[in-house]
Amino acid sequence: MNKINSIAKLISLTVIISIVNLSCSKTENSNNPKAPDIYVAGFENNGIVNVAKYWKNNIAVSLTDGTKAATASSIFVSGNDIYVGGNESNGTVAVAKIWKNGTPIILSNGQQNASITSLFISGNDIYAGGTEYNGTANVAKYWKNGIPVTLTNGPDNAHVSGIFVSGNDVYVAGNISNLSGTSATYWNNGVPVTLPPSATGQNSSYATSIFVSGIDVYVAGYQVTGGAFVAKYWKNGMQVPLTDGTREAYAFSIFVSGADVYIGGEEKNGNNSGYTLQYWKNGAATTLTNGMTDGSVRSIFVSGSDIYAAGLEKDGSNANKAKYWKNGAATSLTDGTKNAWATSIFVH
Repeated sequence: MNKINSIAKLISLTVIISIVNLSCSKTENSNNPKAPDIYVAGFENNGIVNVAKYWKNNIAVSLTDGTKAATASSIFVSGNDIYVGGNESNGTVAVAKIWKNGTPIILSNGQQNASITSLFISGNDIYAGGTEYNGTANVAKYWKNGIPVTLTNGPDNAHVSGIFVSGNDVYVAGNISNLSGTSATYWNNGVPVTLPPSATGQNSSYATSIFVSGIDVYVAGYQVTGGAFVAKYWKNGMQVPLTDGTREAYAFSIFVSGADVYIGGEEKNGNNSGYTLQYWKNGAATTLTNGMTDGSVRSIFVSGSDIYAAGLEKDGSNANKAKYWKNGAATSLTDGTKNAWATSIFVH
């Protein structure tokens, strides 16, 4: 009888422990949600041509087979769909393309060079900003669900660097160049806005990225005046310098989270031996490298309290490594045996 009671007690205790463990497991899972997926677009040389690809959580996915030159310049994730924009040669010219879950969508006719530089997905609509040569000049344009919208038609050369959609408004950042220089520009539903200062003589400005938050329009870029390169951004057309021009500096990407403005870029170090890869938060710089290597931050993304930056660095290897940094900690996507570039990052 005592033996039966002991067995019963043991079974009861086992059940209780199992219930407690199950309860703790559920509590831990609810308090520790799945880590976000990190997507990085870019390209890597195979020894002959560049291969367009993206990395999901550091695992590479090739978008092209390496027989023709290709690049991936932008990535955007919506739901379960992964969109990558770039170009691939048809043997004669570069063809503008989007890859949706690895399947190519051709946007240009293959008669003149064209490329996608920025993507934005809004609902069921796919917006792709890019540039196409029209036979006499490079034309700024974007495609909405494959239908082209031309922003310029020459004779000045124009280039698109970023696209952002807010409600029914389509914002496109880019540059217009002529004999006077280059003017940073953005288009709001096709209407151009020239950012100061406009190109005059030794003075040029370049827009590299755009972000819209509420009614505020932010554009990252840089200005060249008399040989001085100043990283900066514009908020509603007002200039905000990030550097003083004593060292060459560039801003390549912008992300706004709440009241905070994040800019990714680079600044030449004081010894002129390389560029310091860095980002600025509300104007304050955070360095990601020691400045003794060459490289660049090309894309920045903020998710919650985490800051992600993607780019490239030649850190003692034989070639540029594609990399990203999370809160300053670096992750190499390639081994440095062949040149590679990380161009865009998206966290989902």
